[in-house]
Amino acid sequence: MNRSVFIAGTDTGIGKTHAACTLLHALRAAGYTACGMKPVASGCMETPEGLRNDDALALQVASSAVQPYSLINPVALRDPLSPHLAAAHDGIEISLAPLHRAFEQLVGSHQRVVVEGVGGWLVPLAPGLFAADIAKQWRLPVILVVGLRLGCLNHALLSARAIDADGCRLLGWIANCIDPDMGALEENLMTLRELLPAPCLGVLPHGVAPVVAAAYLHAAVAALD
Repeated sequence: MNRSVFIAGTDTGIGKTHAACTLLHALRAAGYTACGMKPVASGCMETPEGLRNDDALALQVASSAVQPYSLINPVALRDPLSPHLAAAHDGIEISLAPLHRAFEQLVGSHQRVVVEGVGGWLVPLAPGLFAADIAKQWRLPVILVVGLRLGCLNHALLSARAIDADGCRLLGWIANCIDPDMGALEENLMTLRELLPAPCLGVLPHGVAPVVAAAYLHAAVAALD
């Protein structure tokens, strides 16, 4: 049985890719065939093979087997901007249909597909289309990655509220220690555990590679059983 999941973030630059790759390694260690996907990525680099995004490449490497890049990242955009702006600069308009076709191919050959969003929950992709619509229309449960830094409580609570308002299921949240010098770290974690309406599925320490940090995500793997 396939159980896919959408990885949302409280903001950009809070470690969605790190958490997604760590979850992929944890799923593989548990015996599942697992693949990452980043449907839309901006800030891609020109290569002889075409536009490539570092986050999408990391997901590709962390997966059970190397999949064609066009399935991992169907929409690759040049400029490091909000996707709707980067797409306009590239002369395209993002739609969900081609993204879903790539997703279905990955689902057909993997027990778990980890779909990483772009930016935060309400990042615009096109007129009337947001990153949240991927999870909504594909009916994916959501794991929220909370980057532990000053301001994370507000961002996490607002994101959880928006996920619920959009009718999506918040499966749980992963704390990612992006600021090694954050004050009152444990107190902030305790506050998040008290106030977020879903369980903590793991706390990722700062500076630990995904293949090693996978040991911290047993609860996330169990949530996808």
